[in-house]
Amino acid sequence: MDWTPDSWRKFPTRQQPAYRDEAGLRAACALLATLPPLVTSWEIESLKSQLDMAASGETFLLQGGDCAESFDDCTPSAITSRLKVLLQMSLVLTYGTRKRVVRVGRFAGQYAKPRTVDSESRGGVDLPAYRGDNVNGLAFDASVRTPDPLLLLRGHERAAMTLNFVRSLVDGGFADLHHPEYWDLEFVKHSPLSTEYGRMVRSIGESLTFMETLAGMRASQISRVDFFTSHECLLLPYEQALTREVPRRSGWWNLSTHFPWLGMRTAKMGEGHVEYLRGIRNPVAVKVGPTTDIDELLSIIDTLDPQREPGKITIIHRMGAHEILQRLPPVIAAIGATGRKVLWCCDPMHGNTDTVVPASGAGKGVPVKTRKFGHILAEIEQAFEIHGKMGTVLGGVHFELTGENVTECTGGARGLSDEDLARAYRTQVDPRLNYEQALELAMLMSRRMSGGGW
Repeated sequence: MDWTPDSWRKFPTRQQPAYRDEAGLRAACALLATLPPLVTSWEIESLKSQLDMAASGETFLLQGGDCAESFDDCTPSAITSRLKVLLQMSLVLTYGTRKRVVRVGRFAGQYAKPRTVDSESRGGVDLPAYRGDNVNGLAFDASVRTPDPLLLLRGHERAAMTLNFVRSLVDGGFADLHHPEYWDLEFVKHSPLSTEYGRMVRSIGESLTFMETLAGMRASQISRVDFFTSHECLLLPYEQALTREVPRRSGWWNLSTHFPWLGMRTAKMGEGHVEYLRGIRNPVAVKVGPTTDIDELLSIIDTLDPQREPGKITIIHRMGAHEILQRLPPVIAAIGATGRKVLWCCDPMHGNTDTVVPASGAGKGVPVKTRKFGHILAEIEQAFEIHGKMGTVLGGVHFELTGENVTECTGGARGLSDEDLARAYRTQVDPRLNYEQALELAMLMSRRMSGGGW
Protein backbone atom coordinates (compact mmCIF):
# COMPACT_ATOMS: atom_id res chain seq x y z
CA MET A 1 0.00 0.00 0.00
CA ASP A 2 1.33 3.46 -0.93
CA TRP A 3 2.04 5.74 2.01
CA THR A 4 0.71 9.27 2.47
CA PRO A 5 0.67 11.44 5.60
CA ASP A 6 -3.00 10.56 6.10
CA SER A 7 -2.91 6.86 5.15
CA TRP A 8 -3.00 5.99 8.86
CA ARG A 9 -6.68 6.98 8.82
CA LYS A 10 -7.49 3.74 6.99
CA PHE A 11 -6.33 1.73 10.00
CA PRO A 12 -7.67 1.23 13.53
CA THR A 13 -5.88 3.70 15.79
CA ARG A 14 -5.58 3.64 19.58
CA GLN A 15 -5.22 6.39 22.17
CA GLN A 16 -6.95 9.12 20.13
CA PRO A 17 -9.21 11.56 22.02
CA ALA A 18 -12.94 11.44 21.40
CA TYR A 19 -13.43 14.95 20.00
CA ARG A 20 -17.04 16.10 19.97
CA ASP A 21 -16.26 18.93 17.56
CA GLU A 22 -15.00 17.13 14.44
CA ALA A 23 -15.32 20.29 12.33
CA GLY A 24 -13.24 22.17 14.89
CA LEU A 25 -10.59 19.43 14.78
CA ARG A 26 -10.37 19.61 10.99
CA ALA A 27 -10.10 23.41 11.11
CA ALA A 28 -7.37 23.33 13.78
CA CYS A 29 -5.34 20.77 11.82
CA ALA A 30 -5.78 22.71 8.59
CA LEU A 31 -4.37 25.80 10.30
CA LEU A 32 -1.50 23.78 11.81
CA ALA A 33 -0.59 22.59 8.32
CA THR A 34 0.01 26.22 7.26
CA LEU A 35 2.19 27.18 10.24
CA PRO A 36 6.00 27.09 10.21
CA PRO A 37 7.57 23.78 11.24
CA LEU A 38 9.30 23.42 14.60
CA VAL A 39 12.48 21.66 13.42
CA THR A 40 14.36 21.26 10.13
CA SER A 41 15.24 18.26 8.00
CA TRP A 42 18.97 18.95 8.23
CA GLU A 43 18.77 18.89 12.04
CA ILE A 44 16.98 15.54 11.80
CA GLU A 45 19.68 14.16 9.49
CA SER A 46 22.38 15.33 11.90
CA LEU A 47 20.68 13.56 14.79
CA LYS A 48 20.25 10.38 12.76
CA SER A 49 23.98 10.34 12.05
CA GLN A 50 24.80 10.81 15.73
CA LEU A 51 22.40 8.04 16.77
CA ASP A 52 24.16 5.70 14.34
CA MET A 53 27.43 6.56 16.08
CA ALA A 54 25.83 5.85 19.47
CA ALA A 55 24.75 2.42 18.18
CA SER A 56 28.42 1.72 17.45
CA GLY A 57 29.52 2.93 20.88
CA GLU A 58 31.23 6.06 19.55
CA THR A 59 28.80 8.47 21.23
CA PHE A 60 26.23 8.12 24.02
CA LEU A 61 22.56 9.18 23.99
CA LEU A 62 21.12 11.09 26.95
CA GLN A 63 17.36 11.55 26.55
CA GLY A 64 15.38 13.17 29.32
CA GLY A 65 12.65 15.54 30.41
CA ASP A 66 9.13 15.74 31.78
CA CYS A 67 6.73 12.81 31.69
CA ALA A 68 4.08 15.24 30.40
CA GLU A 69 4.80 18.90 29.79
CA SER A 70 2.43 21.54 31.05
CA PHE A 71 1.52 24.71 29.19
CA ASP A 72 1.91 26.52 32.51
CA ASP A 73 5.57 25.44 32.69
CA CYS A 74 6.45 27.22 29.45
CA THR A 75 8.40 29.78 31.46
CA PRO A 76 12.05 30.91 31.32
CA SER A 77 12.85 29.45 34.74
CA ALA A 78 11.30 26.04 34.08
CA ILE A 79 12.89 25.69 30.63
CA THR A 80 16.28 26.86 31.88
CA SER A 81 16.19 24.42 34.80
CA ARG A 82 15.41 21.46 32.54
CA LEU A 83 18.12 22.43 30.09
CA LYS A 84 20.64 22.96 32.89
CA VAL A 85 20.14 19.56 34.46
CA LEU A 86 20.51 17.80 31.10
CA LEU A 87 23.67 19.77 30.36
CA GLN A 88 25.08 18.96 33.77
CA MET A 89 24.33 15.27 33.30
CA SER A 90 25.93 15.29 29.87
CA LEU A 91 29.01 17.04 31.24
CA VAL A 92 29.43 14.32 33.85
CA LEU A 93 28.84 11.52 31.32
CA THR A 94 31.32 13.06 28.89
CA TYR A 95 33.88 13.10 31.68
CA GLY A 96 33.34 9.43 32.50
CA THR A 97 32.90 7.99 29.00
CA ARG A 98 35.34 10.21 27.11
CA LYS A 99 32.65 10.20 24.42
CA ARG A 100 30.49 12.85 22.87
CA VAL A 101 27.03 12.86 24.44
CA VAL A 102 23.97 13.29 22.19
CA ARG A 103 21.48 15.41 24.12
CA VAL A 104 17.79 14.90 23.40
CA GLY A 105 15.13 16.64 25.48
CA ARG A 106 11.76 15.10 26.25
CA PHE A 107 10.18 18.50 25.76
CA ALA A 108 8.93 21.11 23.28
CA GLY A 109 6.10 18.78 22.33
CA GLN A 110 5.54 16.18 25.07
CA TYR A 111 2.07 17.55 25.70
CA ALA A 112 0.10 14.31 25.24
CA LYS A 113 0.04 11.07 27.21
CA PRO A 114 -1.49 7.64 26.59
CA ARG A 115 -3.86 6.38 29.26
CA THR A 116 -4.82 2.92 30.45
CA VAL A 117 -8.52 3.83 30.67
CA ASP A 118 -10.52 6.41 28.74
CA SER A 119 -12.38 7.87 31.71
CA GLU A 120 -11.98 8.75 35.38
CA SER A 121 -14.65 8.54 38.07
CA ARG A 122 -14.88 10.57 41.27
CA GLY A 123 -17.85 10.67 43.60
CA GLY A 124 -20.12 9.09 41.02
CA VAL A 125 -19.08 11.54 38.29
CA ASP A 126 -17.47 10.06 35.15
CA LEU A 127 -15.29 12.31 32.96
CA PRO A 128 -12.74 11.77 30.17
CA ALA A 129 -9.25 10.91 31.44
CA TYR A 130 -6.60 13.63 31.37
CA ARG A 131 -4.54 13.02 28.22
CA GLY A 132 -2.13 15.93 28.41
CA ASP A 133 -2.44 19.66 27.80
CA ASN A 134 -2.64 19.16 24.01
CA VAL A 135 -5.97 17.42 24.58
CA ASN A 136 -7.67 18.59 27.79
CA GLY A 137 -7.04 19.97 31.25
CA LEU A 138 -6.11 18.28 34.52
CA ALA A 139 -8.87 19.78 36.70
CA PHE A 140 -11.76 17.37 37.30
CA ASP A 141 -14.41 19.48 35.59
CA ALA A 142 -16.51 18.60 32.55
CA SER A 143 -15.66 21.78 30.68
CA VAL A 144 -11.93 21.24 31.27
CA ARG A 145 -11.81 17.49 30.61
CA THR A 146 -13.69 17.68 27.29
CA PRO A 147 -11.07 17.32 24.49
CA ASP A 148 -10.60 20.69 22.78
CA PRO A 149 -8.98 20.78 19.29
CA LEU A 150 -7.85 24.38 19.80
CA LEU A 151 -5.37 23.06 22.37
CA LEU A 152 -3.39 21.55 19.49
CA LEU A 153 -2.67 25.09 18.32
CA ARG A 154 -1.67 26.14 21.83
CA GLY A 155 0.63 23.13 22.00
CA HIS A 156 2.34 24.17 18.78
CA GLU A 157 2.77 27.69 20.14
CA ARG A 158 4.24 26.47 23.44
CA ALA A 159 6.57 24.05 21.64
CA ALA A 160 7.75 26.85 19.34
CA MET A 161 8.38 29.21 22.26
CA THR A 162 10.26 26.52 24.16
CA LEU A 163 12.45 25.65 21.17
CA ASN A 164 13.11 29.31 20.43
CA PHE A 165 14.28 29.92 23.99
CA VAL A 166 16.43 26.77 24.09
CA ARG A 167 18.10 27.70 20.80
CA SER A 168 18.69 31.24 22.02
CA LEU A 169 20.34 29.94 25.19
CA VAL A 170 22.54 27.49 23.30
CA ASP A 171 23.50 29.96 20.56
CA GLY A 172 24.15 32.63 23.16
CA GLY A 173 26.79 30.58 24.96
CA PHE A 174 24.70 29.13 27.78
CA ALA A 175 25.93 25.66 26.76
CA ASP A 176 29.55 26.67 26.13
CA LEU A 177 31.86 23.96 27.48
CA HIS A 178 34.35 26.69 28.40
CA HIS A 179 31.90 28.01 30.99
CA PRO A 180 30.31 25.09 32.85
CA GLU A 181 29.86 27.39 35.82
CA TYR A 182 26.89 28.88 33.91
CA TRP A 183 25.11 25.56 34.33
CA ASP A 184 25.18 25.36 38.13
CA LEU A 185 21.77 25.12 39.74
CA GLU A 186 21.75 26.96 43.04
CA PHE A 187 20.58 23.97 45.08
CA VAL A 188 23.27 21.60 43.73
CA LYS A 189 25.52 23.27 46.30
CA HIS A 190 23.63 21.36 48.99
CA SER A 191 24.01 17.96 47.34
CA PRO A 192 26.24 15.39 49.08
CA LEU A 193 27.87 14.90 45.66
CA SER A 194 28.54 18.60 45.00
CA THR A 195 32.25 18.34 45.84
CA GLU A 196 32.79 15.50 43.39
CA TYR A 197 30.81 17.35 40.73
CA GLY A 198 32.94 20.45 41.24
CA ARG A 199 36.09 18.35 40.87
CA MET A 200 34.79 16.95 37.56
CA VAL A 201 33.97 20.44 36.25
CA ARG A 202 37.46 21.75 37.11
CA SER A 203 39.09 18.74 35.49
CA ILE A 204 37.12 19.21 32.28
CA GLY A 205 38.04 22.89 32.14
CA GLU A 206 41.72 22.15 32.70
CA SER A 207 41.71 19.44 30.02
CA LEU A 208 40.06 21.77 27.50
CA THR A 209 42.57 24.55 28.21
CA PHE A 210 45.49 22.11 27.88
CA MET A 211 44.21 20.81 24.54
CA GLU A 212 43.74 24.32 23.17
CA THR A 213 47.23 25.31 24.31
CA LEU A 214 48.75 22.38 22.42
CA ALA A 215 46.66 23.09 19.32
CA GLY A 216 47.34 26.81 19.43
CA MET A 217 43.69 27.56 18.73
CA ARG A 218 40.29 27.56 20.37
CA ALA A 219 38.45 24.25 20.23
CA SER A 220 35.49 25.85 18.46
CA GLN A 221 33.98 22.58 17.35
CA ILE A 222 33.30 21.54 20.93
CA SER A 223 32.70 24.95 22.49
CA ARG A 224 28.96 24.60 21.92
CA VAL A 225 26.60 21.65 22.05
CA ASP A 226 23.85 20.34 19.83
CA PHE A 227 20.43 19.90 21.36
CA PHE A 228 17.54 17.90 19.93
CA THR A 229 13.93 17.31 20.95
CA SER A 230 11.69 14.26 21.17
CA HIS A 231 8.16 13.30 22.08
CA GLU A 232 5.87 10.31 21.83
CA CYS A 233 4.14 10.03 18.47
CA LEU A 234 0.60 9.87 19.81
CA LEU A 235 -1.89 12.43 18.44
CA LEU A 236 -1.80 11.52 14.77
CA PRO A 237 -3.91 14.45 13.47
CA TYR A 238 -1.29 16.79 15.00
CA GLU A 239 1.66 14.78 13.66
CA GLN A 240 0.08 14.61 10.19
CA ALA A 241 -0.41 18.39 10.09
CA LEU A 242 3.31 18.93 10.71
CA THR A 243 4.50 16.28 8.25
CA ARG A 244 6.02 18.05 5.27
CA GLU A 245 8.06 17.64 2.11
CA VAL A 246 11.11 19.91 1.93
CA PRO A 247 13.09 21.39 -0.98
CA ARG A 248 16.02 19.37 -2.34
CA ARG A 249 15.33 16.35 -0.12
CA SER A 250 13.26 13.29 -0.89
CA GLY A 251 10.51 11.87 1.28
CA TRP A 252 8.33 13.18 4.09
CA TRP A 253 9.56 14.60 7.37
CA ASN A 254 7.81 14.99 10.71
CA LEU A 255 8.85 18.55 11.51
CA SER A 256 7.16 18.69 14.93
CA THR A 257 10.17 16.96 16.52
CA HIS A 258 13.55 15.52 15.67
CA PHE A 259 12.98 12.13 17.28
CA PRO A 260 9.47 10.64 17.70
CA TRP A 261 8.99 7.40 19.58
CA LEU A 262 6.40 4.63 19.34
CA GLY A 263 4.90 3.82 22.74
CA MET A 264 4.03 0.34 23.98
CA ARG A 265 0.29 1.03 23.93
CA THR A 266 0.34 1.92 20.22
CA ALA A 267 3.03 -0.46 18.91
CA LYS A 268 0.66 -2.72 16.99
CA MET A 269 1.05 -4.05 13.46
CA GLY A 270 -1.85 -3.20 11.19
CA GLU A 271 -2.73 -0.08 13.19
CA GLY A 272 -2.44 3.65 12.66
CA HIS A 273 0.72 4.58 14.55
CA VAL A 274 2.95 2.03 12.83
CA GLU A 275 1.41 2.99 9.48
CA TYR A 276 2.16 6.68 10.08
CA LEU A 277 5.72 6.18 11.34
CA ARG A 278 6.74 3.91 8.48
CA GLY A 279 6.53 6.80 6.03
CA ILE A 280 8.63 9.53 7.68
CA ARG A 281 12.39 10.11 7.33
CA ASN A 282 13.00 10.86 11.03
CA PRO A 283 14.82 8.40 13.25
CA VAL A 284 12.25 6.48 15.28
CA ALA A 285 12.48 4.90 18.73
CA VAL A 286 10.38 1.91 19.75
CA LYS A 287 9.52 1.32 23.41
CA VAL A 288 9.86 -2.34 24.48
CA GLY A 289 8.63 -3.82 27.77
CA PRO A 290 8.28 -7.19 29.50
CA THR A 291 4.98 -7.92 27.72
CA THR A 292 6.21 -7.06 24.22
CA ASP A 293 5.67 -9.83 21.67
CA ILE A 294 9.07 -10.36 20.06
CA ASP A 295 7.74 -11.57 16.70
CA GLU A 296 5.51 -8.51 16.42
CA LEU A 297 8.44 -6.28 17.42
CA LEU A 298 10.53 -7.72 14.58
CA SER A 299 7.68 -7.07 12.16
CA ILE A 300 7.35 -3.48 13.39
CA ILE A 301 11.07 -2.84 12.94
CA ASP A 302 10.99 -4.31 9.42
CA THR A 303 8.00 -2.09 8.61
CA LEU A 304 9.57 1.10 9.99
CA ASP A 305 12.98 0.49 8.43
CA PRO A 306 12.83 -1.84 5.42
CA GLN A 307 16.09 -0.42 3.98
CA ARG A 308 18.05 -0.82 7.24
CA GLU A 309 19.08 2.81 7.25
CA PRO A 310 21.91 3.72 9.69
CA GLY A 311 20.61 5.55 12.77
CA LYS A 312 16.97 4.91 11.90
CA ILE A 313 15.89 2.58 14.74
CA THR A 314 16.41 2.97 18.48
CA ILE A 315 15.11 0.32 20.88
CA ILE A 316 14.22 1.81 24.27
CA HIS A 317 13.82 -1.10 26.69
CA ARG A 318 11.86 -0.55 29.90
CA MET A 319 11.70 -3.92 31.64
CA GLY A 320 11.87 -3.08 35.35
CA ALA A 321 14.64 -3.96 37.77
CA HIS A 322 13.02 -7.27 38.71
CA GLU A 323 12.36 -8.51 35.16
CA ILE A 324 15.18 -7.17 32.99
CA LEU A 325 17.48 -10.16 33.57
CA GLN A 326 14.82 -12.52 32.22
CA ARG A 327 13.12 -10.36 29.59
CA LEU A 328 15.87 -8.37 27.87
CA PRO A 329 18.25 -11.13 26.61
CA PRO A 330 15.61 -12.76 24.33
CA VAL A 331 14.90 -9.38 22.70
CA ILE A 332 18.60 -8.72 22.12
CA ALA A 333 19.09 -12.21 20.71
CA ALA A 334 16.10 -11.97 18.37
CA ILE A 335 17.13 -8.62 16.90
CA GLY A 336 20.76 -9.73 16.74
CA ALA A 337 19.76 -12.78 14.70
CA THR A 338 18.39 -10.48 11.99
CA GLY A 339 21.79 -8.83 11.53
CA ARG A 340 20.30 -5.41 12.22
CA LYS A 341 22.25 -2.60 13.81
CA VAL A 342 20.05 -0.70 16.28
CA LEU A 343 20.73 1.74 19.08
CA TRP A 344 19.98 0.16 22.45
CA CYS A 345 18.72 2.59 25.08
CA CYS A 346 17.65 1.87 28.68
CA ASP A 347 14.56 3.53 30.15
CA PRO A 348 14.80 2.60 33.86
CA MET A 349 11.78 4.70 34.86
CA HIS A 350 8.59 3.18 33.45
CA GLY A 351 9.17 -0.39 34.57
CA ASN A 352 9.79 0.67 38.16
CA THR A 353 6.63 2.56 39.07
CA ASP A 354 5.07 1.68 42.44
CA THR A 355 2.05 2.91 44.36
CA VAL A 356 2.65 3.58 48.05
CA VAL A 357 0.52 4.78 50.95
CA PRO A 358 2.64 6.88 53.33
CA ALA A 359 2.11 5.90 56.97
CA SER A 360 2.94 9.36 58.27
CA GLY A 361 3.70 12.90 57.16
CA ALA A 362 1.61 15.31 55.10
CA GLY A 363 0.57 12.58 52.66
CA LYS A 364 -0.46 10.03 55.28
CA GLY A 365 -2.98 7.49 53.99
CA VAL A 366 -3.15 8.88 50.42
CA PRO A 367 -2.01 6.49 47.63
CA VAL A 368 0.63 8.02 45.38
CA LYS A 369 2.77 6.80 42.49
CA THR A 370 6.51 6.83 43.01
CA ARG A 371 9.75 5.22 41.85
CA LYS A 372 12.62 4.02 43.99
CA PHE A 373 16.09 5.35 43.14
CA GLY A 374 17.58 1.97 44.01
CA HIS A 375 15.36 0.19 41.46
CA ILE A 376 16.20 2.74 38.76
CA LEU A 377 19.91 2.32 39.39
CA ALA A 378 19.59 -1.48 39.52
CA GLU A 379 17.94 -1.59 36.09
CA ILE A 380 20.68 0.56 34.56
CA GLU A 381 23.40 -1.57 36.13
CA GLN A 382 21.83 -4.80 34.89
CA ALA A 383 21.34 -3.31 31.41
CA PHE A 384 25.07 -2.55 31.12
CA GLU A 385 25.93 -6.06 32.31
CA ILE A 386 23.47 -7.82 29.97
CA HIS A 387 24.59 -5.93 26.90
CA GLY A 388 28.23 -6.49 27.79
CA LYS A 389 27.74 -10.25 28.11
CA MET A 390 25.76 -10.46 24.87
CA GLY A 391 28.23 -8.44 22.83
CA THR A 392 25.92 -5.49 22.22
CA VAL A 393 26.35 -1.83 23.17
CA LEU A 394 24.11 0.02 25.59
CA GLY A 395 24.31 3.32 23.77
CA GLY A 396 21.92 5.50 25.72
CA VAL A 397 19.57 6.16 28.64
CA HIS A 398 16.09 7.69 28.80
CA PHE A 399 14.92 9.46 31.98
CA GLU A 400 11.85 11.29 33.20
CA LEU A 401 13.33 14.16 35.17
CA THR A 402 12.97 17.79 36.08
CA GLY A 403 15.32 20.58 37.11
CA GLU A 404 12.99 21.47 39.97
CA ASN A 405 13.35 20.56 43.64
CA VAL A 406 10.53 18.01 43.64
CA THR A 407 9.99 14.95 45.85
CA GLU A 408 8.41 12.34 43.57
CA CYS A 409 10.97 9.51 43.55
CA THR A 410 12.32 8.09 46.82
CA GLY A 411 15.90 7.28 47.74
CA GLY A 412 19.10 8.78 46.40
CA ALA A 413 21.86 10.45 48.36
CA ARG A 414 19.37 12.48 50.42
CA GLY A 415 17.42 9.34 51.29
CA LEU A 416 13.94 10.63 50.44
CA SER A 417 11.25 8.45 52.02
CA ASP A 418 7.58 7.79 51.31
CA GLU A 419 6.74 10.40 53.93
CA ASP A 420 8.66 13.04 51.91
CA LEU A 421 6.56 12.58 48.77
CA ALA A 422 3.79 15.01 49.68
CA ARG A 423 6.29 17.78 50.41
CA ALA A 424 6.83 18.71 46.74
CA TYR A 425 4.90 16.27 44.56
CA ARG A 426 4.08 18.28 41.44
CA THR A 427 3.96 15.93 38.47
CA GLN A 428 0.76 15.78 36.43
CA VAL A 429 1.18 12.10 35.53
CA ASP A 430 4.31 10.09 36.42
CA PRO A 431 6.98 10.63 39.12
CA ARG A 432 10.22 12.27 37.94
CA LEU A 433 13.78 12.35 39.22
CA ASN A 434 14.61 15.69 40.76
CA TYR A 435 17.76 17.66 39.86
CA GLU A 436 19.88 16.00 42.55
CA GLN A 437 18.78 12.43 41.84
CA ALA A 438 19.32 12.93 38.10
CA LEU A 439 22.82 14.31 38.63
CA GLU A 440 23.63 11.52 41.07
CA LEU A 441 22.62 8.91 38.49
CA ALA A 442 24.84 10.58 35.89
CA MET A 443 27.78 10.53 38.29
CA LEU A 444 27.25 6.88 39.15
CA MET A 445 27.01 5.95 35.47
CA SER A 446 30.13 8.00 34.78
CA ARG A 447 32.03 6.01 37.41
CA ARG A 448 30.79 2.72 35.99
CA MET A 449 31.52 3.59 32.35
CA SER A 450 35.02 4.77 33.21
CA GLY A 451 35.76 1.40 34.79
CA GLY A 452 35.41 2.46 38.40
CA GLY A 453 32.30 0.43 39.22
CA TRP A 454 29.23 1.74 41.00
